Amino acid sequence: IIFSVCLLEFLLYASPFVIRVCQLFHVFQNKSKPIINTPGSVTSRHSLCSFRPISPEEALEEKSILKSITWPKSPSLGPYYTLRSTSHPACSNFTILPRRGGGSWRIGDQLEVLIQIRDYHCRPKKYGGDVLLARLHSPAREAGVAGRVVDHLNGTYSAVFPLLWRGTAKVEVTLVHSSEAVKVLSRLTSEHPDRIFFKSLFRSGSETHFAVCNVCLRPSRAPLCNYTDVRTGEPWFCYKPKNVSCDARINHSKGGFEQKLRLNEENLFVSDVNMKVPILTTASSRVCNLFLRFEPFLLGKRISVMSSSRWRPSGFYYHGVWRSLGGAAVQQFTPEQMTRCLQGKKVLMYGDSTIRQWFEYLNQTLQFDLHTSKQTGPLMAMDYTNNIMVTFRCHGPPIRFGLVPIGELRYIANELDSVIGGSDTVIVLGIWSHFSTFPMEVYIRRLMSIRRAVVQLLARAPETVVIVQTANLKTLTLYETLTNSDWYSMQRDKALRAVFKGTGVHLVDAWEMTLAHHLPHNLHPDRPIIKNMINVLLSYVCPAIHPSINF
Repeated sequence: IIFSVCLLEFLLYASPFVIRVCQLFHVFQNKSKPIINTPGSVTSRHSLCSFRPISPEEALEEKSILKSITWPKSPSLGPYYTLRSTSHPACSNFTILPRRGGGSWRIGDQLEVLIQIRDYHCRPKKYGGDVLLARLHSPAREAGVAGRVVDHLNGTYSAVFPLLWRGTAKVEVTLVHSSEAVKVLSRLTSEHPDRIFFKSLFRSGSETHFAVCNVCLRPSRAPLCNYTDVRTGEPWFCYKPKNVSCDARINHSKGGFEQKLRLNEENLFVSDVNMKVPILTTASSRVCNLFLRFEPFLLGKRISVMSSSRWRPSGFYYHGVWRSLGGAAVQQFTPEQMTRCLQGKKVLMYGDSTIRQWFEYLNQTLQFDLHTSKQTGPLMAMDYTNNIMVTFRCHGPPIRFGLVPIGELRYIANELDSVIGGSDTVIVLGIWSHFSTFPMEVYIRRLMSIRRAVVQLLARAPETVVIVQTANLKTLTLYETLTNSDWYSMQRDKALRAVFKGTGVHLVDAWEMTLAHHLPHNLHPDRPIIKNMINVLLSYVCPAIHPSINF
């Protein structure tokens, strides 16, 4: 007994020392060492970039994902190409096809639209590869649903929509990018994956230096500081400043952007001319004013006539409210109901500014107390009365935020490894926007790293709710296009869904929720859309005891 008491006293007094030793060991493990050569694990396809090592199984999965998102081929742009041979929305058109089997349209039918893309000479194009968006909407009812676009690889496309509400509805088809513009965006990623670059400040005594940092760095005689994360293997490098140790790095920030367009290529990205421009219907369309009339549906009856082989979106808007077609029935939460739902819970949010926007919405709606930096975080809001905690932390590099102290640069997978989890824990993840200019392998491998941590978290605490937000659409200027085009987002959105499929996480389909809504596209969607996203999130956290009708 005396021995046990002495041992206990020793452990109590020694534990702080042991903890400090472990902390120092962790710091030592993460200290950077200068290396002379360019980053390792490179590939011939992206010789400037370094990738996290992956297992043979992950390599096969990565290959499959890359194959599934391969964009249709189109002729190469020669040095003397003319804009007049490229896709032109003013000459292109679409036709609403008659109902299969004839007769009037009914709820549950699938509407099909045939799209013909033409060039500036109004000649039909003979190949595919254009980026098109389609939606069916009814402004009077604040109703809308995303369409699915199919590329027939010959200059024609189909868009299909389920018919989900009564009354009138309007088809809208938008040319986001011509196939020729996509060729340019693809080339930029292949040849200039470092066109967005980052910088870090190094300080040692009176010595201060800035250095360029990236996952993709050009060969240089200057040595590199290797900041590859020892736990996840995620690579990151900086050119080493002279006379300063690699351990003197104190912060991270976006450094700048280089356009890298060739002569005349800027003409492919002109708003209201050939970028994100509506395509009109044909004058011969037999549906007057583009409007269709559907038979009334019976409120409360589930739409069961939709064939599984047809396009089934994740949901649709009706009277401005998002209704699910797949997951949990979406409830409408008042601030008081939001508080009751989150009572006794901690909501841990990780990601980019589109996830920070969710944090800000909860903070404003629930009137939490916020005392931290708005952009970079980490952010924390507390409701002591109801025992609610909501936090936000940005994901690790690449991240285009302002100055982030090195101590606050955390990888999501590492953060999740330290989460206990359980029925009182909600994890919210959103990571896509800051990876747009890098090779897809960089993004896919980051997602795989996060997935591993998610799977392990759900294995040790299966009652944890994990919610993943998808990419969303945005307004496109030339700068936004070259750094964060909807085409880049579309590709990463597909990869994200593939990586997390079957893991037990819940998706908030931001892509469809921004496409189907009547409000303009925005990197940070307007508040009515965010409100619907939060309702979806909370419906996963607090599913209805008696679910409402799922339309």
